[in-house]
Amino acid sequence: MQRKFVTNLALVLALNLLIKPFWILGIDRAVQNAVGTEQYGFYYAIFNFSFLLNILLDLGITNFNNKNIAQNNHLLSKHFSSIVVLRMLLAVAFTIITITGGWLIGYTADMMKMLAIVLFNQILISFILYLRSNLAGLHQFKTDSVISVLDRLIMIIICGALLLTHSEPGTFQLKWFVYSQTLAYIITFFITFFIVIKKAKVRRFYWRWPFFLMILKKSYPYAVLVLLMTFYNRIDGVMLERLLPFRTGANEAGIYASAYRLLDSANMIAFLFAGLLLPIFARMIKLKQNLQEMIGLSFSLLVVPAMIVSCCCAFYAYDWMNLLYKGDHIEESAEVFRILMCCFVPISATYIYGTLLTANGSLRQLNMMAGTGMILNIVMNFYLIPKFEATGAAISSITTQLFTCMAQIIMVKKIFNFSTNFSLVLRITIFTLVCIVFNYLSLQLHYAWMIRFIVSAGACFTAAFLLRLIQPIGIYRIIRYEKE
Repeated sequence: MQRKFVTNLALVLALNLLIKPFWILGIDRAVQNAVGTEQYGFYYAIFNFSFLLNILLDLGITNFNNKNIAQNNHLLSKHFSSIVVLRMLLAVAFTIITITGGWLIGYTADMMKMLAIVLFNQILISFILYLRSNLAGLHQFKTDSVISVLDRLIMIIICGALLLTHSEPGTFQLKWFVYSQTLAYIITFFITFFIVIKKAKVRRFYWRWPFFLMILKKSYPYAVLVLLMTFYNRIDGVMLERLLPFRTGANEAGIYASAYRLLDSANMIAFLFAGLLLPIFARMIKLKQNLQEMIGLSFSLLVVPAMIVSCCCAFYAYDWMNLLYKGDHIEESAEVFRILMCCFVPISATYIYGTLLTANGSLRQLNMMAGTGMILNIVMNFYLIPKFEATGAAISSITTQLFTCMAQIIMVKKIFNFSTNFSLVLRITIFTLVCIVFNYLSLQLHYAWMIRFIVSAGACFTAAFLLRLIQPIGIYRIIRYEKE
């Protein structure tokens, strides 16, 4: 069983690390360079707006279904048809509410057309995720791993071909980018749907109102949490485009998107590994095992590398932006990128402490913290964006992430009665100072910036090992806990 687990973990990590960063840093970035910062900012703002209410498509059903099917495989054939009907109703409600919201905030006719296409894509994505939850519940991990990257692979092929055949400036159209996503999602949806329906052996779809209410009652606390977290993570791009004059707003949203793209790419890696922690924490809480060692191991595997990446990227922000993008926005993008990459540390920490609170069932506390974070982010954006534009949105983001992280740490210490590890605090402080010094000294070297970046990162990782902040045995222990 352990061998199977390691094999599946390696497969999903390999596929996602191979395909998704290439999509984000290759195709998505190339599209922005092809259409320009302003046009891409226009799309980015609309995409984020559609994403704000994305939870209405799911309401926590996917997470509930994953757990339910894993524990009771036979329920797939019993529940599948009714859940599909419920999700179709949610899709209709999501579309009506989001379109109405777009009209209320003053979207133009062109923006509403783009919003309609993006909404359709969101509906397809949500259905695909639900279908994949059934495969995961049945332990069809290899099939699920392939499907998890199938849409991105199709988009890479389509967009890559379009970018190659329309390489002249101004010849690539933004709508092609959106339509290629639609086609990729449609293909992935039908492939996944036929795989699942074959396993479920469903012939008819049923309307069962009592069943709908039961599912929603069990899933809504998770839905509220996701909704609040989505708002404070995605509202920045929307507010940039809305609070500033039209062309300026779209341009600043594009600048923010160019910087956020790299944070998104880095965050994806942490997210994939952090997915292991929920069942581990849940089991350890049930068995009343000591959690502090596992938290320490998780910290060394997630937060410490995040600190290294954040520090190195902050010192070499301009070089990365200049490498990846074209145009006259590099200086501003670098400043925004420098701030946003600092978010990587508290975000990585929340993957540990937030997951632990979720495993403990502390959803009320998590919802209160997320709600406060959302309000803080929106208020700060209203104040900072008109004054500092994209940089103001980045400041709001780092403030919100730090607040949420510290609130979760305090809550975990209170609930689980953890003592403060002063030795760890001291080593982290020393390590932070060492990282800053190493990166500063690397700037003085007379080599290409990429070589200096690699040397600095390598020195920081060495320091982390010497200070016992990274322990290779940690991965083995997490796997051992998962299978014991």
